Amino acid sequence: MQPTPRSVFTHPAQFLAFGLGSGLSPKAPGTVGTLAAIPFYLALSLLDTQAYIATVFAAAIIGIFLCGEAARELKVHDHPGIVWDEFVGFWITMIAVPVTGLNILLGFALFRLFDIWKPWPISWCDKHVHGGLGIMLDDVLAGVLALACLHLCVAWIG
Repeated sequence: MQPTPRSVFTHPAQFLAFGLGSGLSPKAPGTVGTLAAIPFYLALSLLDTQAYIATVFAAAIIGIFLCGEAARELKVHDHPGIVWDEFVGFWITMIAVPVTGLNILLGFALFRLFDIWKPWPISWCDKHVHGGLGIMLDDVLAGVLALACLHLCVAWIG
């Protein structure tokens, strides 16, 4: 089943899984979804670090169910338009990073790099873990790798 704007905007799980509709982009929905995550990141960055991490953790847990339900409704595992995992992966990338335009740009680029490239163990999880957990896990891991690299860049840049 191909998602339509009507189906995405009328089914709550699909609406959230499709990143409030950003996943409907006909070109590069993962990249568009990551871009759509930036304004939410800016709002989340107002929280203290513990609250930020708790919120992102909750979004990841909820994402397992949201993405799994959307995939079941669409009868397609990890449809490219399901981008809630990109939202969460980007938010993980940005944990405890000073909010600057450069850091957002670097975080975006690093997250997309790891999400697309899928080095081990991301590639293994992408191939072997299924359902909502599988949809979320590769992006969570990409976010963790991007987070580590971004913190190294921030420390190096000063």
